[in-house]
Amino acid sequence: MRGSIIKRYKGSYTIVLNLGIDPQTGKRRQQWISIKGTKKDAEKKLAELLHQLDTGTFIKPGKATLREFLERWLTDYAKPNLSPRGYERYESIVRVHLIPNLGRILLTQLRPEHLQKHYSTKLNGGLSARTVRYHHVVLHKALQTAVKWGMVGHNVADGVDVPRARHTEMQTWDEDDVRRFLEAAKNSPYYALFYISLFSGARRSEVLGLRWQDVDFMLGQIYINRSLHHLKNGSYVFTQPKSAKSRRTIALPPSAILVLKEHRGKQELEQAMLGVLLTGDDLVFSTPEGKPLRPNTVSRAWTMLASRAGVRSIRLHDARHTHASLLMKQGVHPKVVMERLGHSTIATTLDIYSHVAPGLQEAAAKRFDEAISGKYNEPADKMVR
Repeated sequence: MRGSIIKRYKGSYTIVLNLGIDPQTGKRRQQWISIKGTKKDAEKKLAELLHQLDTGTFIKPGKATLREFLERWLTDYAKPNLSPRGYERYESIVRVHLIPNLGRILLTQLRPEHLQKHYSTKLNGGLSARTVRYHHVVLHKALQTAVKWGMVGHNVADGVDVPRARHTEMQTWDEDDVRRFLEAAKNSPYYALFYISLFSGARRSEVLGLRWQDVDFMLGQIYINRSLHHLKNGSYVFTQPKSAKSRRTIALPPSAILVLKEHRGKQELEQAMLGVLLTGDDLVFSTPEGKPLRPNTVSRAWTMLASRAGVRSIRLHDARHTHASLLMKQGVHPKVVMERLGHSTIATTLDIYSHVAPGLQEAAAKRFDEAISGKYNEPADKMVR
């Protein structure tokens, strides 16, 4: 047998793996691995270990370096569980930063001071605190998986002081900036895309992933069901929303619906010239041939148009922040803003946007004063009643 399970006592089992004959000594090699839980848990673990033996990814407990573990973790955990774009980010951090600095350390000998030194080295080398915090996120998630796999007893990343990211002031436009920008963008092929970005608060990836079947002209709304991402290898992938709240319906004002109708008319004409009919599966924003737009190209066009309009340069992603901050400034309930943006909780929305609308605090204080002062300024006979 290639593997067996031995019950030690209640809630504890030992898996015995047969690793074949040692060519040097001629003796049979075995690996004993303790598992806490039920017999079903032990059977599941045995199946995983046998699969690792078959695929050549098995690493003897206590002998794995952090490099070996991280490479296996990327293959067995990160790739199946993360979005393609998310996996790219994780893989880049592991390959460029973590393995060169920490890869030679045995996983079981990794200590908080190793991680702390890595963070300080990267900070002194010019990386931002925010980037180094992301290194910590990747390491913490990987080491937590090592705990679940029974390779280490605890997550050493829990004992590290993570660098604090500096709070950067959010960059947004006011109403006049939005009008000036849209006027400058009117003859741009991206006019409709930028209009919808500003009037919906959707993410760039969400807007680029829209199909015509996701647009409801009758009800005046769009349905956010997926996102478009451009990978380093040049391919495009469509991914599902990262949370249930990200899958949402966004109501659009009449002006935005009109812009979309005009945009569809132009697109239908372009497709007809190519001898193709526009269908519900076609992208709302695409090349004349119907292919996805390159996200970075769209962002560069945004920056150039902002310069031409003479408004402050902000990122395309800040169209989303602009949308939210202007809604908050107009007194729209934060829960509505949360739903439009696809935040998981209202706390996230309040934390990000409560400070970006100048005058909200002053207006609240004034309304409270008017409410109380109005009572005290009433005639005496009314006050008695």
